[in-house]
Amino acid sequence: MPQYKIPNPRIFNNLNPTITHHHHHLKHTHSPSLQKSTNTTSKTPRKPTTSSQEHFIKHLPDTKTNTLKNLLKDPSLVPKLTHLFTLHNTNIECLAYSIVLISQIPQKESFNYIKNVISLDSFSTQDMFLALVNARKALGLKSSVMFDHWINVLSELKRADEVFKVFHLMKRWKIVPRIESCNNVLSLFVKMDYARNAWALFAEMVKMEIVASVCTYNIMLNLLCKEGKLKKAREFVGNMEALGLRPNVVTYNTIINGYCMKRDLVRAKGVFKGMEGKGVKADEYSYGAIVSCMCKEGMLNEACELLGKMEEDGLVPSAVSFNALIDGYCNKGDIVMALRYKDEMVKRGVRPSVSTYNSIIHALVFEGKESEAEDMIEEMRKEELVPDVITYNILINGYCRSGDARKAFSLHDEMLSKGIEPTRVTYTSLINVLSKRNRMTEADNLFDKIIERGVVPDVVLFNALIDGHCANKNMERALLLLKEMDRLKVFPDEVTYNSLMQGHCRESRVEEAIALFDEMKERGIKPDFISFNTLISGYSRRGDMKEALMLRDAMLSTGFSPTLLTYNALIQGLCKNKEERLAKELYKEMISKGISPDDNTIYSLVEGIPNVDEFLANDM
Repeated sequence: MPQYKIPNPRIFNNLNPTITHHHHHLKHTHSPSLQKSTNTTSKTPRKPTTSSQEHFIKHLPDTKTNTLKNLLKDPSLVPKLTHLFTLHNTNIECLAYSIVLISQIPQKESFNYIKNVISLDSFSTQDMFLALVNARKALGLKSSVMFDHWINVLSELKRADEVFKVFHLMKRWKIVPRIESCNNVLSLFVKMDYARNAWALFAEMVKMEIVASVCTYNIMLNLLCKEGKLKKAREFVGNMEALGLRPNVVTYNTIINGYCMKRDLVRAKGVFKGMEGKGVKADEYSYGAIVSCMCKEGMLNEACELLGKMEEDGLVPSAVSFNALIDGYCNKGDIVMALRYKDEMVKRGVRPSVSTYNSIIHALVFEGKESEAEDMIEEMRKEELVPDVITYNILINGYCRSGDARKAFSLHDEMLSKGIEPTRVTYTSLINVLSKRNRMTEADNLFDKIIERGVVPDVVLFNALIDGHCANKNMERALLLLKEMDRLKVFPDEVTYNSLMQGHCRESRVEEAIALFDEMKERGIKPDFISFNTLISGYSRRGDMKEALMLRDAMLSTGFSPTLLTYNALIQGLCKNKEERLAKELYKEMISKGISPDDNTIYSLVEGIPNVDEFLANDM
């Protein structure tokens, strides 16, 4: 075979890419990995291309391929040549030779180059695979490292479908991937919730006699735990041990975390204690999972004790453990203890995170202490922590609940100025405050902007807007929004229908409300006690007490107990209809059920029944 030298770089640099013809191998006109065409708007007059140059350009990929073939003994020179590749002078064969050769040098350089080639999206997975097979054969190499690099790059780029194709092509060509590559693919499938693909790949690995590692089993255990199959996960550990693989701390942490996700603290603690018997020392993640679970269950004292044991074992609690305790105390309303643990966290050298501050800010806002929450924001900034979308949503929600729309929208504008994209939660709070303040035109305008920004409203956001229109007697607009929900495939719930029914009942259109009640049931949405109370109240206001009482009976038959609102609506309607006996019976019934009458109950009876004072005095 004739020997070739690397072409002089000046030959490539002096070629004007604008006059080279496009090769059919490359579909795109731009790639971050290959050189761009030179600027065709240059003021320097372009020299005419000679026929010899055109001939050279035409055969440039072949020239490069032949050059590459001779770099097997010194593949470190390959990157210097690939820097000269442009979109117009390189074909798939040339790229394949480059990948095969560059895979012989340190992984980082080959990994980055393969990533750049893949980003071209200029060839099918099968075509490139076959090109790599041919290049490897022509170079006389037996190593399959280039295929492993290809799999690993696809995994990092989260191109799950392509990586699965490469794996099957390797199987067909009897090329066995390394276990590390298989683990990367399995991990990708688990992260992307491709459970079926993960199990299919695991089965193929067994068929191909690829020896699984502890890491492999840990990945599959994680999948089982995500699926809630904890019993099977425990059996899986037994299989692992039967094969001579010793479970490590990650194995046990995965199962502990699985039980904690199901709030099964008893079994989580059982696995935790069993680790010691297996000679595996618990780490901060083992403790952290159980501490977090205890905090979610409100077992803060027990969590604190476990944190102390953790320190006795020479482990420093992680930010996750401290955050769990801080969040637990915040949910309990004990901000003093939450702040104490934040200070303890700093003392132990654990840096508070944005999540730490978000928990405290949420607790402060919930108690209406917005100014103190703002102080925490300033403290965050001093700690060089940037408030995130959750921080802003907490503050915006707080100001919306207190009715300060101006401050809420000011924070929304600040989010945008800082490049933080508002979420549905942000917009739901803002629409809520506009609706409560009867600013429905502004609420509708904001809704339109949300759609324009590509944010798909959820049922909570729709409910906020629908409830505002119903409260403001804009029933036509509210019902149009119900149709818009159907168009966007956002499924209404009982809250949606309750708002609409309440809106109709306010205008004494009980028949329309009943029609919605029936529609709600037809759609498989179960009415709640508010649904029944709304219709009972509507019938009672209209004086249709027979229907109101029938609905009360239907309410009881579905398992809902009448509330104070139910009795008040019925007693008020009966008193207006001068049905004194029934009103008194219902009053006695509510007392017997332990429901204390309020001012509305007494007012209805006093206004509707003559000489009722003695009756009330006897039953008070």
